[in-house]
Amino acid sequence: MTDKILVIDDDENTLWLVSTLLQHNGFQTVTSGSSAEGLKLAQDEQPDMVLLDVMMPELDGWELCRRIREFSEVPVMFITAKSGIRDVVKGLEIGGDDYIVKPFDNRELVARVKAHLRRQISDKKPTDELVFNNGELKINFLSREVHVRERLVDLTPKEFNLLSLLSRNAGRVLTRGELIAQAWGPEYGDSNESLKLYIHYLRKKIEKDADKPEYILTSRGVGYRFASR
Repeated sequence: MTDKILVIDDDENTLWLVSTLLQHNGFQTVTSGSSAEGLKLAQDEQPDMVLLDVMMPELDGWELCRRIREFSEVPVMFITAKSGIRDVVKGLEIGGDDYIVKPFDNRELVARVKAHLRRQISDKKPTDELVFNNGELKINFLSREVHVRERLVDLTPKEFNLLSLLSRNAGRVLTRGELIAQAWGPEYGDSNESLKLYIHYLRKKIEKDADKPEYILTSRGVGYRFASR
């Protein structure tokens, strides 16, 4: 799947240059010349990385980064003309992952983006077991066993695949299409009603109260999110 990069800069030339450069290197790009719109895109589009300018009207890059960090750990790289060491330190301390100064070398920018995305993949390497809510829910991916409050719960293969995908992406909203394609395979196509049914089955088996779920949360109109705790 192609990595999606969100580029936010009020300078049209820089926006065009960076997005074109990334597209030529195989990335999908989403762009915005407004920090307010860029913040909304960071929430709605769930990019794999964000590149943003510092000196922008409305919200500057510092504040924009702070707000992105309230809901996402996505890698953030500042692209700016502010080259002072204090600016670099500030950018990193408020939650940025990298800082590149204009004018930049095109190859260096692409290399840095690729490095951050590789690191992100490495950080997300699958673990053998995930534990939630102080041990109340344990999911072992090797044995394909699920324990809820110390009790072994019997899941069908389709139920376990769905739970596995949700829990490995805890905190992230997964669309219905993503869940169907990645948990069961693209051959299932438009199986939204089946998905609803299996979400219901899972909630009955792992939630204290299936009508008031604590783990599998609905993102209305989009899909589902597994609580990250």
